Parts: sequence; structure tokens; C-alpha cells
Amino acid sequence: MYRFRMKNVLLLLLFLIYPAIGFCTTANKNDSLLKALDKVISERAKYTNAKEDAIRKLKTQKGRVTDLQESYDINKKIINEYQSFICDSAEFYINLNYAIARELNNEDFITESKLSLSNIYSLSGLFMQASAVFDSIDYEKLSAHYKPLYCWNKIRFYENLITYAGDSKFSKEYEELKKDYRNKEMALWNNQSDEYKKEYAFQLQQAGQYEEAIELLTPVFEKEKPETHGYAMAAMSLAKVYKLAGNTVEQEYYLILAAITDTQLAVKENEALLSLAINLYDNGDINRAYNYIGVALDDALFYNARFKNSVIARVQPIIESTYLHKIAQQQLNLRLYSLLTSVFVIILVIVLYFNYRHVKAVSKARKELREMNDKLVKLNKKLDETNVVKERYIGYFMNQCAIYINKLYEYRKNVNRKIKTGQIDSLYRSSSVVLEQEAEELRTNFDKVFLTLYPNFVEEFNLLLKPQERYVLEGKGQLNTELRIFALIKLGITDVSQIAIFLRYSLQTVYNYKSKVKSKSIIDADQFEEEVKKTGTLH
Repeated sequence: MYRFRMKNVLLLLLFLIYPAIGFCTTANKNDSLLKALDKVISERAKYTNAKEDAIRKLKTQKGRVTDLQESYDINKKIINEYQSFICDSAEFYINLNYAIARELNNEDFITESKLSLSNIYSLSGLFMQASAVFDSIDYEKLSAHYKPLYCWNKIRFYENLITYAGDSKFSKEYEELKKDYRNKEMALWNNQSDEYKKEYAFQLQQAGQYEEAIELLTPVFEKEKPETHGYAMAAMSLAKVYKLAGNTVEQEYYLILAAITDTQLAVKENEALLSLAINLYDNGDINRAYNYIGVALDDALFYNARFKNSVIARVQPIIESTYLHKIAQQQLNLRLYSLLTSVFVIILVIVLYFNYRHVKAVSKARKELREMNDKLVKLNKKLDETNVVKERYIGYFMNQCAIYINKLYEYRKNVNRKIKTGQIDSLYRSSSVVLEQEAEELRTNFDKVFLTLYPNFVEEFNLLLKPQERYVLEGKGQLNTELRIFALIKLGITDVSQIAIFLRYSLQTVYNYKSKVKSKSIIDADQFEEEVKKTGTLH
């Protein structure tokens, strides 16, 4: 018993949840389709140009035809293009075909032209002219092929007349006439044909049997090829049934499909977009409703349909008024938000001012402390670098001193030996050679030790010079004279006389070399030596 009750509860929950899931899915699908429609509408000019190109090609083809029968056939194609594009042009070519039909004395062509003319008059709101054309046709004498078309045109005539009149006093009479012609048309069709099903679905709608009408029209819609006028018309038929059934989500879905298709086909007699604008307005999407009603009006003016203009004229002011009211309300809200924001900003400025005064002293102290820390870091770095240099150079030069003391000792012994043996001339010749060799060896050893400590010195030094004036070392681990002078400056030996003694040059020679290098610099000459001291990363 318990299991049975739980099963019933679960079934009830599923029954309630599934429709909600379906509703959300369709609603989301509609949102995506609306975005697609917005994109298609933004490209309307492209579709209009394509339609005009197709018509121009047909007109060019017609210009090369002389046979009346062929002219009639091409005119039919042009009429088909203009039928839902520009009604005046469609009317013009229908009249051309009517004249050809009379010249050919072809009754079928005459009937076909009259029915086309009545349809275009009905679409453009010329109901008296359309009625006159219908009166000129003897229904009983029509062939079996044209009787259904005559009835279909009569039904559309009364539908448009009811919409145009917008008055229940007249609509009842028109509804009865429309019903009569629908019954007459259905009697002409096989009850399995799509034409029969479409008209029968209208009867079901009037009887309130909406689900049955939907079941009948859905397969008809599914058989239509997308991106065709038949597809858009079938979608519109389903949208109307769903509206009567109270299913606004499905109604909107099929209206969007019809509107997208009609826009892509450059259909200016666009009932779907107008109906969709009204639907969106009722559902609270004022922005889109306003945009779509504007596009629908542009299409109606392009099509030059007095009937459609009058229908839009009833709806547009309502949507436009609501849209303008919404904009005004948004502007009011914006002003209110701006005022509140201004108040908050003033309060915030006051708070920040007092906070700033409180923080300023702390910030100043932190800045001073940070500067002191930076100086200490730099000083420590220099001290560390100096200590490393001192350690390495002290060890190196202690070793060099020991070597040179030993060499002096050996040189003294050699001098004493040569003096004792009377080799004074040989002693004189060898003394200068030995000194030059020792000086060159000292410079070579200095270069090796310096470049070992600062392997990037030459590369960083070159960055201070113009590109075409940069140095390239001739040998590995060997500096030239200019680089050696500034290497000594890098080590803190800035006294020119000390540099001259070390390199065994005159003071003027050292000055000349320094001036020569500074002339190649990309920075100010007065700052050059200080920048040189910053170069070279200690290895």
C-alpha cells in the first residue's frame, strides 16, 4: 500500500515537472531565435539587394523576348517576385499579362491575371477594386483548376477586409461570407491534400478545437522546405492556432521562424514581424517590440500597402508611447541614481579627506624609512662588492708582489754578475726590455683579473656608446687602452696621475683617451664616468 502511494506521488511530480521543463526549453530556444532575427534584420539591405538583382535579371531576360507566350511566362516570374515585395510593380506586370492574355484570347490566362489582380488589390487595401475584379469573373464558368484559387482569394479578401475594418458590426457578415467560401473550397479538394487540411484546420480553430488543428497543421509545416515562402506561411498558421490556444511561447516560436524567413526572402508584406512585435509588447519586451514595429512600418511603406499601413497605424502609437514612457522612466531613474551617487561621493570625499590627513604622516614616515632602507641596501651592496674586490685583489697582488720581489732579487743578482764581468752594455740593453715585458705582463694580468670579476663590463660599457662606436675585444680576456682606463675608474681609481703611472702613459695621453671615449657616448660627458662606475655585474 505504501509503495502504491509513493508511486502515485512520483507520477504526479513528474506530471507537474515535465511541462515546466518543456516550457523553459522552448523559452530558451525563443531567446536564441530572437538574437538570430535581430542579426537577420540588421542585414535586411543585403536581402533586398539580392531580390532586386533577381528582378533585374528577369527584366533583362524579358527584354530579349518577342514571343507573347514567353513574355507572359517571364512576367509571371516577375509578378511572383514583386507579389510580396512591391505591390504597385506587381500590379503593373499583372496588367501587362492581362493585356497579353486578351491579345492571345486565352481564357485561362485572362482568369489567372484577374485572380492575381484581385489578390494584389486585396493585399494593398484596394477592396473596392478587388471586389470589382471578382464581380467580373463568372465562378460557374471557371475550370476545375481555377475554382479553388478563386475561393482561396475570396477567403484572403474577407480576412484582410475584417482586419482592415476592425469593427465587429461588419466583421460578422464578412465572417459568414468567408465561411461559405471556405466550405466551397474544401469541397473542391481531396480530403487528404494539404490544401484541404489547411482550410479544415481553420474550421477547427473556429470551433475551439485547437489541439486538433495543431495536430493537423504540424505535419503540413514539417513538409515545407525552410527558407521558402510556404514555410513562413505554414509557421504563421501554427502561430495563430497557438495564440488562440493560449500558448504564447509556442506562438512566439513560430512567429520568429516566419519573421526570419520572410526577412531573408525580402518579403515586405511581412505579417509575421508585425504580429511578433505585438506579441513581444504584450510580454513586456518593449525595446524589441518598438524596433520590430518600426521595421514592419518601413516594409509596409516600401511595399506601399495602404491596408497594412492602417493596421500598423493602430498599433504603433501604443508601442511607441510605452517605449517613450519607458525611456522617460529610465532617465528619471538615472537622474535619481546620479543624485544618490553624488551624495555618496561627497560623503566618501569627506571620509577620504580625514583619512588622508591621518594616513599622510604614516605614509611620509614609511616613505622616508623606505628611502633609508634603499640607501642601506645600495650601500651594503657596494660594501659587499668592495669587500669582494678587495679580497680577490689583495690575494692577487700579494702574490704578484712576491713574484716581483723574487724577480727583483734575481735581476739584482744578474746585475751584480754582469758588473763583475764587465758586461755593462749588455746590462743596459736588457734592462729596458725587461721593464717593458714586466709592464705588459702587469697589464695582461690586470685585464684577466678584472674581466674575471666583471665579465659583463665590456658589454654594458658598450651600451653607453653610439652603436657604430662600440668596442670589440681583439683577444679573449684582453682590454684595449681605452677600456683599461675606464676599468680602473670602475675600480674607484679616478686620479689621472695614478692611472698614468699604472699604465706608464703621460697625463696628457690619459686625458686624450678619456676625451676620445666620451665623444662617442650617448649620454652627457659629465655623467659618463658615474655611469661607468655602475656598469659590470660582479661575478
